[in-house]
Amino acid sequence: MTLQERVVDTIEKARGELVSLSHFIHAHPELGYLEFESSEAVASAAEARGFHVERGIAELPTAFRATTGTGDFHVVYCAEYDALPDVGHACGHNIIAASSLGAALGLGAVADELGLTVTLLGTPSEEGGGGKIDLINAGYFDDAHAALMIHPFPSERLEATCLAVDHFDVIFTGKEAHASAAPWEGANALDALTIAQVALGLLRQQFRPDDQIHGIVTEGGSAANIIASRAVGRFMARSSTATRLGELRERVNACFEAGALASGTTLVIEELGHPFSHMVSDPEILAHYRRAAEAVGRSFRLDDEGAPRPTISTDMANVSLVVPSIHPLLMIPTNGAVNHQPGFSAACVTTAADQAVIDGAVALASTVVGIAGDKSLRERLVTRS
Repeated sequence: MTLQERVVDTIEKARGELVSLSHFIHAHPELGYLEFESSEAVASAAEARGFHVERGIAELPTAFRATTGTGDFHVVYCAEYDALPDVGHACGHNIIAASSLGAALGLGAVADELGLTVTLLGTPSEEGGGGKIDLINAGYFDDAHAALMIHPFPSERLEATCLAVDHFDVIFTGKEAHASAAPWEGANALDALTIAQVALGLLRQQFRPDDQIHGIVTEGGSAANIIASRAVGRFMARSSTATRLGELRERVNACFEAGALASGTTLVIEELGHPFSHMVSDPEILAHYRRAAEAVGRSFRLDDEGAPRPTISTDMANVSLVVPSIHPLLMIPTNGAVNHQPGFSAACVTTAADQAVIDGAVALASTVVGIAGDKSLRERLVTRS
């Protein structure tokens, strides 16, 4: 049996365990930094297969590092397992976690022969908090030579356009008053937020193609006959690079300041989590991934046709700026649903999604088998400064 055959055989023998893990995580949706059941399920599965597991790394209770092998080429698979509010695993992080575990198991079976150190890194709170950035800052990517993961999506793509993104709350504080008897005694915080959103709507005319702003109102007063003394919105701003995002934020922040000025209220902007950067995929690693994915029946017709890339944001982008990385999109049938819709969540535990777990695991593991035999690429990755 060749090394590649051993990798595939190991993953196939773990099929039931990997699919069960995917379904368990899906059935136990937990928000970012609170993924206690999900992270433990993934860490325990790796530990049971002989990986050395460190829990609670980087002072994050739901982060872990599972390692096997002692070779000079260190590859990291990133496992995500946080869910979204209300719609649960509508971004398929259950598939991500199971595929990354499967890839680590498959590659771990041949780590000694290929001179590998294989790490499965449990990375909390991708949906806003940025657990991978916490782990970067704590040094957990310092000795990595390559970092890989897949992400389920309605179409198969080698890359997405990963935009830099900020997450933030805007808090307007005014003064309550009787809305009929003495409204002039109040300062309406909800008016401030309304004015700001109108200004943002007008600003969009001057946005560049990759500039985006979107948000929700999380607080807007307590009763219709009370002038709202507090209004809160949660927003995300995105752009093509961190530099462009900084420029966009200056104009976006001015819209919120205008709302406060016009309404006589005060404004506080609270940044949430870490800023996410733009992503730079490693083209040579991606070429090996393509060959590995095509070998399990995946097709990249849309990439070959030059179809526009979907736009997303992820903290894997920050990893890509410190470690050569890839973050391809793995197709699952969704009956027209897109990520972050309930229909997408339902699609993440179908028979086709279960097969995607295995396809993703095999493709990710086979990518590294290919890199290990690619002398020039391996040397570039291991010796990079």
